[in-house]
Amino acid sequence: MLTMALFVGIGFEISGQEYDLLIQNGHLIDPKNGIDQIMDVAVKDGKIVKISEEIPGGTSEKVIDAVGLYVTPGIIDIHVHVFWGTMPDAYISNSYTSLPPDGFTFPSGVTTIVDAGSAGWKNFRIFKEQTIDHSKTRVLAFLNIVGSGMKGGAVEQNLADMDPKLTAMVKRKYAEYIVGIKLAHYSGPEWDPVIKMVEAGRLASVPAMIDFGGNNPQLSLDRLLNTEMRPGDIFTHCYANVRGRTAIVDENGKVRPYVWEAQKRGVIFDVGHGGGSFVFEQAVPAMEQGFMPNSISTDLHTGSMNGGMKNMLNVMSKMLNLGMPLNAVIERSTWKPAKIIEHEELGHLSTGACADIALFKLKEGKFGFIDTRGFMIEGNQKLECELTIREGEVVWDLNGIASPKWEKGQ
Repeated sequence: MLTMALFVGIGFEISGQEYDLLIQNGHLIDPKNGIDQIMDVAVKDGKIVKISEEIPGGTSEKVIDAVGLYVTPGIIDIHVHVFWGTMPDAYISNSYTSLPPDGFTFPSGVTTIVDAGSAGWKNFRIFKEQTIDHSKTRVLAFLNIVGSGMKGGAVEQNLADMDPKLTAMVKRKYAEYIVGIKLAHYSGPEWDPVIKMVEAGRLASVPAMIDFGGNNPQLSLDRLLNTEMRPGDIFTHCYANVRGRTAIVDENGKVRPYVWEAQKRGVIFDVGHGGGSFVFEQAVPAMEQGFMPNSISTDLHTGSMNGGMKNMLNVMSKMLNLGMPLNAVIERSTWKPAKIIEHEELGHLSTGACADIALFKLKEGKFGFIDTRGFMIEGNQKLECELTIREGEVVWDLNGIASPKWEKGQ
C-alpha cells in the first residue's frame, strides 16, 4: 500500500497541496522588505506566494527545513563574463576565457548574472543565441561600446568601432536582456571612449559601467567620477590599484575626497574583484574608513575563478571578514544590484516575486582570503550555499536537504 507522504530530509512531500514548496525555520534576510528574522517562505508556480512566521507543513507538496540556515533572495552578480566559445585569439568575446553560466552560478546561490561587455552591437545576437538562450541562470548584459566586444588587444583600441547610435539601437532591439553600456581596456590618451560610452547610455536610457585604467598618459579620476559619469553609472574594480589609474585610496591611506563626493552624488562603486583588480592595500583602509561598495560582484572568468576571487560566495565572505555586516553583504548582492540595473522585480522575496531563493550556512572557523597580488588575510566566517532555487525549481542541493531520503529496499 502506498503511503501518503514521501519524506524529504526531515520534511515531506504530499501531492495536491496549496503550495509547491515551503521553506521553514530559516533566518530570512530580505533587505528590500526590512526582514531579518526567522520566517517561512511558500512557493507556488515559480512565485513567492506567502511569507509568514509560521506556515503549516501540511499545506505544501515539498517542505524544506532550513533551521540554522540563512534564506535570502537569489544572488545577483552584475559583473561576469559568460560569452563562452571557441574563437581563437578573441579573449573574452565568444572565446575560451569566458564561462558557460550554470556550472558557476547556482553553487554560489547566484540566480541572475550580468555579462559586463563581452559582446558589442556586432555580435550580441550570437551571444544571446549561444549563451542566454541555453542558460537556466537569468543572463542579462552590459553591451560593449566597442562593436566587436571584448576581444582584447588592438580590437578594443579602435575608436572607429565605438558607435553610440548603433549601440543604443541594439540595446533597444534586445531591451529584455541589455541593462547598460560597458567600456573597458582602452589605453589611449583620449576621453572619446568615455564620452561615447556615456552618450550610448544616454541614448538608450541605461547606466554605463567603466573599467578605467591603463591610460598613457594617465587620465584624471576626479574628472571621470565627477564630470563624465552620471549618477547611476558604475565604476567597477573599485578596490584595484593598476597601472594608468589613480587608486581611490591615496599614498597616506586615505580615501580621496572626490571619491567620497562621487559616491555621495550617486556614482556606483562596484567590487568587480577579477583576476587583477582587488588588493587589500585599497580595500582594507577604505572599509576601515567606512567606504563600502554599492555592489559586490566577481568579474568571473577562467583567470579570476582560479585565483583570489574563486566565486561569488568567496567575494561576499571576503567583504564580511573585512567588516561589512552580513545584512549589508546580502543587500549589496541582491536588492542594490537589482536597483542598479533597473530590474526592481528582482532581488527580494516579496509576495508575487519570482521564486529565486538561496539558502546559506554561515560557517565559523579559520579561513584564508587572497587578493589579486597573492597576499592573504585570515577570517573567521565563510558563507556556504546549501540550496539554490530558480523560479521555484531546486537547481543546487549541496547536502540533499530538498531531496528524498533513500531507504534500503527502495
